[in-house]
Amino acid sequence: QVQLAESGGGLVQPGGSLRLSCAASKTIFSFIAMGWYRQAPGKQRELVADFFTSAAATNYADSVKGRFTISRDNAKNTMYLQMNSLRPEDTAVYYCNAQFGSLVVWGQGTLVTVSS
Repeated sequence: QVQLAESGGGLVQPGGSLRLSCAASKTIFSFIAMGWYRQAPGKQRELVADFFTSAAATNYADSVKGRFTISRDNAKNTMYLQMNSLRPEDTAVYYCNAQFGSLVVWGQGTLVTVSS
């Protein structure tokens, strides 16, 4: 069974930083792709950043380019999202996501609140 577990959410002031982690129950190389999504209250879930595990390239939503960085530690089977210069509009539940063959797996989500 494939499982993803997020951690690292919390309350942060505007302009602050947080790092989210997503621990996978399998090696990252068993996934085709991994990414971070978020869902703000009353809005649809949207892509934040993602990558194909066989490639070095990463992809970002325009709203987070230059502020967020997606990365991975293959030895720890963990993906990260470093979030800098946070804004109130970044407030959302953040989910990690992985494509495992034809199966799409989601974590349980972690809440990020940006507020003064």
